[in-house]
Amino acid sequence: MAPKYKFTYFNGRARGEPTRLIFAAGGVEFEDVRLELDEWSKVKGSLPAPMGQLPFLEVAGGPILCQSMSIARFAARVTGLAGKTDLEKAQADMFCEEINDVMPKLAGVVFATDEAVKAEKAKEADKVIPERLGRLEKLSGANGHLVGDNLLWCDLFFYNTAFNIENYKPGTLKNYPKLNKVVDTVKANKRIAAWIAKRPDSTF
Repeated sequence: MAPKYKFTYFNGRARGEPTRLIFAAGGVEFEDVRLELDEWSKVKGSLPAPMGQLPFLEVAGGPILCQSMSIARFAARVTGLAGKTDLEKAQADMFCEEINDVMPKLAGVVFATDEAVKAEKAKEADKVIPERLGRLEKLSGANGHLVGDNLLWCDLFFYNTAFNIENYKPGTLKNYPKLNKVVDTVKANKRIAAWIAKRPDSTF
C-alpha cells in the first residue's frame, strides 16, 4: 500500500527538512520525492504544484498542500507533535516563526558565488544568528525541549536550523546551553537518528 503522504522538494534540507523530520519522528511513512535544482525547471509544468513552487505535499484523498510552514504545521498535527494544549501549540508556533528567519540568511552565505556578496551576506548572518539564539535561549525550557516536556515540531524545526548554523560556524551552540540541550535531545531520538543515518547528504 502506498504511503498516505507524498512530499516533493529539492534534494537538500533547507525548508523541506522540518517536514521530513516531523514525519520521521512521528513514525509516519511518507514518499520522499527529491528533485535536483536543474531538474525542477524541466519538470515544473508536469508536476501538481498548485503554487508553482516547492515544497508541496500530496495527501491521499485530499487537496495538495503548499508552503513549507503550512505543510510542517500540518505534519505536526497529524503526528501529534504540534503540542498538547492550545497554549503549547501557540508557543511552538512562536519558536518556529522566530527560527524561520535565520534560514534565508544562512542560504545567502552558502549559495553566494561572488566573494564580496558572500562577505556581505555573512555580516547579515553574523548579526541575526546571535540575536535570535539569544532570545530563544531565554525563552527555551531547560529540560531539552523548547516547550513542555515532550518532543514537539519546534524542537525539530530548531534542530534543522541549528544543524546549518553549526555547519556555518562550528561550536556556536555551545554558547547557548539550553538550546544545545534541545539539539542533543533531538539527536538522541531513535527515529530521528535512523532518519539522519539514511537521508542523503546535502550542502544545505
